[in-house]
Amino acid sequence: MRREFKLPDVGEGLTEAEIVRWHAKPGDTVKVNQIVVEIETAKSIVELPIPWDGVVSGLMADEGQTVDVGRPIIAVDTDEPDDGSGNGANRVKAAEAGGAKAADAGAVGTADADRIEALADDLVPRPPAEGAVEPGAHGSPAPKEERQAVLVGYGVKTGTTKRRPRKSRPDGPAQSTVVPAAPEPPVIPATPVANPSRVEVTAPSGPAALRRVAVLAKPPVRKLAKDLGVDLTTLAGSGPNGSITRDDVHAAAEGPAPRATTQQGEEERIPVKGVRKMTAQAMVASAFTAPHVTEFLQLDVTETMEAVRRLRTIPDFAEVKVSPLLLVAKAVLTAARRHPMINSSWDEAAQEIVVKHYVNLGIAAATPRGLVVPNIKSAHGLSLPELAAELGRLTETARAGRTQPAEMAGGTITITNVGVFGVDTGTPILNPGEAAILAFGQIRDMPWVVDGELAVRKVTTLALSFDHRIVDGELGSLFLRDVGAMLEDPLRMLAWS
Repeated sequence: MRREFKLPDVGEGLTEAEIVRWHAKPGDTVKVNQIVVEIETAKSIVELPIPWDGVVSGLMADEGQTVDVGRPIIAVDTDEPDDGSGNGANRVKAAEAGGAKAADAGAVGTADADRIEALADDLVPRPPAEGAVEPGAHGSPAPKEERQAVLVGYGVKTGTTKRRPRKSRPDGPAQSTVVPAAPEPPVIPATPVANPSRVEVTAPSGPAALRRVAVLAKPPVRKLAKDLGVDLTTLAGSGPNGSITRDDVHAAAEGPAPRATTQQGEEERIPVKGVRKMTAQAMVASAFTAPHVTEFLQLDVTETMEAVRRLRTIPDFAEVKVSPLLLVAKAVLTAARRHPMINSSWDEAAQEIVVKHYVNLGIAAATPRGLVVPNIKSAHGLSLPELAAELGRLTETARAGRTQPAEMAGGTITITNVGVFGVDTGTPILNPGEAAILAFGQIRDMPWVVDGELAVRKVTTLALSFDHRIVDGELGSLFLRDVGAMLEDPLRMLAWS
């Protein structure tokens, strides 16, 4: 029988994902739990397995396409007989299957694959049969069931959307509204459009050719343009999605019309989706929720650079990368133990500050798909070689785009290494749910006063942003001072650990 695998939620409470790459094509034989597709959610790239044995009969979404949760993406012909319910014999097994979530584990077992397939199939009710008739409107189709947005974490639902029937003319097919390009021009009927706010008009551009121009404007704006004698087809909209606003019309009525088009190659449009979309939303929410304060500290890290050089010669570090970031991370962990309130979060609902006596250390990583902040779980309990190994693994996974959602959840404090880009410092925005983030700038040679004499030293700048609801100026200053003191003299890490 033919089975259709629907895009699952993968346990993240998301409503859509982008098809990144297919690992199967029509005609391929697939096995249970075989990875058939990679998808990019708003958090990371996730590999999805197929829950059946069979032959791929069709791919129902293209690479690069964004697909809603619950929509079929691949069809497989299986040897399993239908159980009479239309769902196949595996539905019972799928409903009973358990196991950890696919996204949290980074890999999906047999039970999870069945569970995902069951959830995907049951998430969106089947649409009504073709040809159904809406009561009271003989000859017209029934309202189409369409997806409606709901709260994140509650999946998606379907609902009935009623569309106003098109008006028909006795002498021909239905026509869309036509906006004249200038007072009293010859009107040429336009092709009907689905969106009544987007009206298409046509005007002759040659003896036998028509030029089609799309205008995105609301009805009140179109009426205003008509009253003021403004040609909407000559305007460049400043509203959402390039729509024309009332201000655009007034500006055109008072002066020369703005340039409506650009030459080829002057602009590039990049869709905001996936990781980049989630990062943007998280940063906006953080910036306008937590009152940010940023403090700066410039310090001499010559001794830290010497310590990094010596650590590289120790056999325990032979298989890991030792960099200044390793000692910065160790200093942050040590300072967080000395000042626990810096490692906390604000619970708005309970009106409480949650102080965490463990540290999940986040490391901001730039990837081709956007910024991700995976974290090292229980970093406070790791030895220095173990911390170095985890930093290396985390960085490689992020650069490969394989960071799983579970690796980005539950962070408590973050480091962003802007120095790798040749930047001295910045004012970092808090990772949502955390009280502090430390920016580590580039290390460079600078003149420095040592024992009353001028010398060339290795100097860097630290910037600490913190949530001023939790961290006051004193606590932020003490924490930043301690991190700086340990980087100026790494022996302090031993004394304070």
